[in-house]
Amino acid sequence: MHFRDFDPRTLPGGQKVRMWLDVAPRADGGTWRLPFLSVAGASEGPTLLVMAGVHGDEYEGIVAIPQLFEGIQPADLRGRLLMMPVCNVPAYESARRGSPIDGLNLARVFPGQRDGSITEQIAYWICEKLLRQADFMIDLHTGGIAYELPLLIGYVHDEGAFGQASLGAARAFGAPVLWGHPTPLPPGRSLSAAYDHGVPCVYTEAPGGSGIDPYVAGSFLTGALNVMKHLGMIEGEQSRQPLTHHLFGHGDLDSVIDAPVAGLFQREASLLDEVEAGQRLGVIQDEFGGILAEIVAKQAGVLIMLRGLPRVAAGDGIAHLAQYV
Repeated sequence: MHFRDFDPRTLPGGQKVRMWLDVAPRADGGTWRLPFLSVAGASEGPTLLVMAGVHGDEYEGIVAIPQLFEGIQPADLRGRLLMMPVCNVPAYESARRGSPIDGLNLARVFPGQRDGSITEQIAYWICEKLLRQADFMIDLHTGGIAYELPLLIGYVHDEGAFGQASLGAARAFGAPVLWGHPTPLPPGRSLSAAYDHGVPCVYTEAPGGSGIDPYVAGSFLTGALNVMKHLGMIEGEQSRQPLTHHLFGHGDLDSVIDAPVAGLFQREASLLDEVEAGQRLGVIQDEFGGILAEIVAKQAGVLIMLRGLPRVAAGDGIAHLAQYV
């Protein structure tokens, strides 16, 4: 079925659904399509959208969503659970952060365009057919191959009803780090699209790498279940990890401390370190071990992101700092 003909409200109640949703033709004659999972409860309740694979090199959410689908039974559910385990299929097939087809980053083009490139079309149909129907959204991310972040839950920091709903669900998710982002949110994100549609939302980050971390995948699964309990969709006690940090900042990982030159990044600090302005975070070396550049903190704060892949090109993100709430 093509996305344009799909309406999650027409899915039969009390049933589970697995299906593919078509987006656009492929150059090889096939069709770009996205996997979709749904559980429709036996009684009325909220609609929760859970997404993963917005970046093609972030795998724990892709693992956690099918586990969530298998574990939820319609008879135990109030409302609807809508799930897209791999949003960015072109990037996923090539194990890249962004799409090799149009060179775009799906997490920067929401709400997309109906007649745009493949990445813009994916964003458009997710917004039009899934996000608009949701009462809450969870977007599961990690640092991917190149970056490392602590296991955290991000939310919209706002004193109004939207922000309070996001904060409540973020606390319920149960990650050790909370990271609040003030409005206006950076454009193009799933969070900014959700905010524009009035859909409260949270997102995750976690340590990156080329493999699948069972601890992170399990934390995503438990966190999603906690949010469902918080929303009254299922019964049960929430299982939260102890909160260690409640941080604040714009969360724009396009605006970070960059590598001024290419080389090998040797870090001298760790995630969640409290650093001072001017403190050296690491160095970039050449092939002979010579120091090409020192990477220093531009302000005091808590180290929320670090480059995990040592080889860097000029302009690659190296580090990002947040503040305590």
